[in-house]
Amino acid sequence: MPTIHWFRRDLRLADNPALLAAVDQARAADDEVVPLFVVDPALWRSAGAPRLAYLARSLHALDESLDGRLVVRTGAAADVVPAVAREVGAPAVHVTAATEPYGRRRDDAVERALGVPLVRTGSPYAVAPGRLTTQGGTPFQVFTPFRGAWLDHSWSAPARRPQRVPWADVPSDGIPDEPATDVRLPGAGERAARARWAEYLQDGLAEYATLRNRPDLDGTSMLSIPLKYGELHPRTLLADLATAPFDVATFRSELAWREFHADVLWHHPGATQRSLRTVVPEDSWDTGDAAFEAWAAGRTGYPFVDAGMRQLLALGWMHNRVRMVVASFLVKDLHVRWQRGAAHFLDWLVDGDISQNQLNWQWVAGTGRDAAPYFRVFNPVTQGERFDPDGAYVRQWVPELRGIPGRAVHQPWKLGLEAPEDYPDPIVDHAVERKVALDDFHRGRDT
Repeated sequence: MPTIHWFRRDLRLADNPALLAAVDQARAADDEVVPLFVVDPALWRSAGAPRLAYLARSLHALDESLDGRLVVRTGAAADVVPAVAREVGAPAVHVTAATEPYGRRRDDAVERALGVPLVRTGSPYAVAPGRLTTQGGTPFQVFTPFRGAWLDHSWSAPARRPQRVPWADVPSDGIPDEPATDVRLPGAGERAARARWAEYLQDGLAEYATLRNRPDLDGTSMLSIPLKYGELHPRTLLADLATAPFDVATFRSELAWREFHADVLWHHPGATQRSLRTVVPEDSWDTGDAAFEAWAAGRTGYPFVDAGMRQLLALGWMHNRVRMVVASFLVKDLHVRWQRGAAHFLDWLVDGDISQNQLNWQWVAGTGRDAAPYFRVFNPVTQGERFDPDGAYVRQWVPELRGIPGRAVHQPWKLGLEAPEDYPDPIVDHAVERKVALDDFHRGRDT
């Protein structure tokens, strides 16, 4: 009787302990492995077209690595997985443990309906969310001590890649068609992810700490996308970092932030939509659409903000420094709730990951765990001048401003008659709106 490995956020063969457990069980019984992927309509409806298009490509890459044996079935997992298990007479279903709120609920429902064991092995993280606590036994509230405990705890070595797996031949509904999108997607799948990581290890990682905040330069790994889909496991990256001949503390710390946010969401599943703390009065939020639509389209009149929002629309990805700036602008200059910006990001980001997206937005909004203080308001001009000093990033993504040389591109409204006619004036005065945000904060603190 074939055993089942149910692929979810682990679309790879190497360093996949759950898959290895399924293969070992099948071999012990001299049987086969059913590689299953479930197209869950609830998740499919909630994901933006760029993510779905990338997922379809990643599934095609996975299917190729499985000799064309990937079994895709469509429907609610609590119905599909038990049905496939009955169909093949599986003694167990193996999975990488889900850690996000929806996945945990889904897996509990599958387990109740299954009739055979749902075997959870490993997680999408180097240290599973919920495993680390303070000396008092409570969840960590602050990143730095979490990182210390995370480093002290350490992690397992990467799991071996199974060889010559006897994949079962089971009927499949086929991989869904890619939805139409104008986003320029990167190469998908485990092989492409490993190639990107190998290239970055060789040519980019040594300068990460210096260049990571410069969106005008190719200083980041862009591995947030394969990490989101599990085409690479962070444990694989950490193992390679351990042998790097230069300082990798900054890059490793960014992986720790990813795990901290997953841990926060584990303990506070409501944080997907609810602020973990209230910092301004309810009546301070703007409920209008005009400002939000200008922000979403990259037409705010602030070039660094607009460049980021247009990069998002073109690539389904945005540089992390710019993500912070555009989020701060929406929340603290336009006074729009962080949840609305987070939803827009999930509609467009190929790397849209619920814990990273929502908790990073809460960090900027000042409502999360170890968040930036609410009174920290990013200045969109000085941020651009500091991190895009020659204006190359702005000129790349805002073609109306390509005729403006140097750092002057960050304040085109100062050019007078030479300002481009087809680029909007600033929709708000940053200095004024910063004061409004701080006044709202102090009003909320005094009530």
